[in-house]
Amino acid sequence: MKINRSAVSLTVEDVAASAAFFSAHLGFREEMSADGFVSLGHPDAGLNVVLLRRGLEVLPEGFRDQHAAGLILAFTVDDAAGAEARLRAAGAPITMPLRDEPWGERLFQTTDPNGVVVQFVEWPAAPEATPEAGA
Repeated sequence: MKINRSAVSLTVEDVAASAAFFSAHLGFREEMSADGFVSLGHPDAGLNVVLLRRGLEVLPEGFRDQHAAGLILAFTVDDAAGAEARLRAAGAPITMPLRDEPWGERLFQTTDPNGVVVQFVEWPAAPEATPEAGA
């Protein structure tokens, strides 16, 4: 199977509010839209974020009234501290401040107007290979 693109679909109450947040703060751009639907792309993410309004008939019957909850949309970045500072300065709510985990990961979280948690992760650089003595 060849997969051409990837997307995550999130069901939210206010599509326009989430789309504005993802565009203004995260650099996503609208690629397609209709009533109750928007597909956002990002030049660096390799992933589209699709926002669907709760109650749409295109959603499976048992999911129509649910909303994006219990998930974290995570993006890997090169400079988590810089990203957090930029988002904070732009007025985005930082719902988990920058933290360093014992295994080396740095991360922080923001939350969009519909409660979608977006996490930014910086992984430690792999140690450079050093030639063994006498090699």
